[in-house]
Amino acid sequence: MIRTLISLPREIKVWLDDYSKKKNKPTAETIREALKQYKEKVESEKVDSLEATAGIWKEKKIDANEYVDKLRSEW
Repeated sequence: MIRTLISLPREIKVWLDDYSKKKNKPTAETIREALKQYKEKVESEKVDSLEATAGIWKEKKIDANEYVDKLRSEW
């Protein structure tokens, strides 16, 4: 594992230490778990965005490149 140093507001550090003690695990493990969950959330949002926009051009009667060129010509 790679070590890293971060700065936290005092209130977050106090909460983090208290939470870790209640769960009986090291603070570093709590941080790793939280970052892992955050990473998974962010990555799933990317997939959700791709799925939500997939196929939005299929109803268009114009080629996407032509559409972009038309928009740019109006600048």
